[in-house]
Amino acid sequence: MKIASIDVGLKRIGLAICLDGKIVFPKDAILRQNRNQAAGEVKAFLSEWEIDTLVVGLPKSGSSEEEMERRIKHFVSLLKLENILIEYQDEQGSSFEAKELTKGVFRHKRDGKIDSIAAKIILERWLWVK
Repeated sequence: MKIASIDVGLKRIGLAICLDGKIVFPKDAILRQNRNQAAGEVKAFLSEWEIDTLVVGLPKSGSSEEEMERRIKHFVSLLKLENILIEYQDEQGSSFEAKELTKGVFRHKRDGKIDSIAAKIILERWLWVK
């Protein structure tokens, strides 16, 4: 089973994949220009890697939890996925954890590396509970 995860943000979408059910790799993030462009690129990514399951990070705490959940689920609906199972996973603290893991490894720029490492963490959490 080929699994991907996304960490949906307002400016970037982090991506990660797992092709063997064990090892998760971060991929290059998608820089959002608008919803439709970002949804098209995510859909192309899922098609290219022949993904069976998409794990989507959802915030489970915070003052804007409901608003972000609504936005994320709306974005997922734009993907119009067929034959791909969609799972949701708590993303709480994944971006902070990604920043801590990479401290001193590379400069934290706005290029999406942190977002994709956060997507990797989200997917690893999902695999852990499966």
